[in-house]
Amino acid sequence: MANLKALRGRITSVKSTQKITKAMNMVAAAKLRRAQEAVEASRPYAERMERVIGTLAAGMEGRDDAPKLLAGTGSDQRHLVVVATADRGLCGGFNANIAKRARRLIEELQSSGKDVKILCVGRKGRDMLRRQYGSLIIDLIDFQGVRNVGFEHAAPIGQRVLKMFDNEEFDVCHLIYSKFVSVLTQEPTALRLIPAQVPEVDEAAQPDLEGAAYDYEPDEEGILRELLPRNISVQIFRGMLENAASEQGARMSAMDSATRNAGDMIDRLTLEYNRQRQAAITNELIEIISGAEAL
Repeated sequence: MANLKALRGRITSVKSTQKITKAMNMVAAAKLRRAQEAVEASRPYAERMERVIGTLAAGMEGRDDAPKLLAGTGSDQRHLVVVATADRGLCGGFNANIAKRARRLIEELQSSGKDVKILCVGRKGRDMLRRQYGSLIIDLIDFQGVRNVGFEHAAPIGQRVLKMFDNEEFDVCHLIYSKFVSVLTQEPTALRLIPAQVPEVDEAAQPDLEGAAYDYEPDEEGILRELLPRNISVQIFRGMLENAASEQGARMSAMDSATRNAGDMIDRLTLEYNRQRQAAITNELIEIISGAEAL
């Protein structure tokens, strides 16, 4: 009977866990909808800014007065890697995949003899990287208690990166985040923030503007001087929104799998419980019948 009592306790425990995972799945599904809408709303602005910077940068190529955020410092020895993850777990391989992408980039840089610094945005990234690269982590920025990430949270990170660049603490900056594709698919992505990564222009997708003339007011240099710093914060904000949607999608998928696995475990434990209970009843009946026959 001790085994039956243990099985009853385990079945009750798994049922309680199943209720929690089902509730987390429903909460993640509700949050995912809002996060996905925020990502889809941010992408056109960020992509349009990239195209504008790319168009202006083409006219500045090779010029000595090109902004440092576009042309770089002339060296690529010192690298800053901004690793953006979640502050919480229970979201499948979301955090682990970002950390894996960051490790691959860091290993590539170190194998080339580069100096690397790591700025962690999110506790899970710090927790996963500090054992191997603890000496390279310069700080942790987390958003525990923040329900919805806004531009006001990304702007201070962008300002800090710009301040470090102005103080000549690094030459190249990379942002690691997870791009949201679908509930089941998230792509760990490495984006170069500094020097600005000029996107390739798809000529086939562009309208025929041959012979068109552009007048910039102010000039290209003045526009880039304003746009490039803003673009750092915009791209960081976009990465954080992509992360938020990817996190909820991964958590929704993980909790759905956990709920189904808990149901399968409950079925197996219930079957085992019924078998042991049936065996115990059969033994008691045999003992009763044997005693009656002995009389």
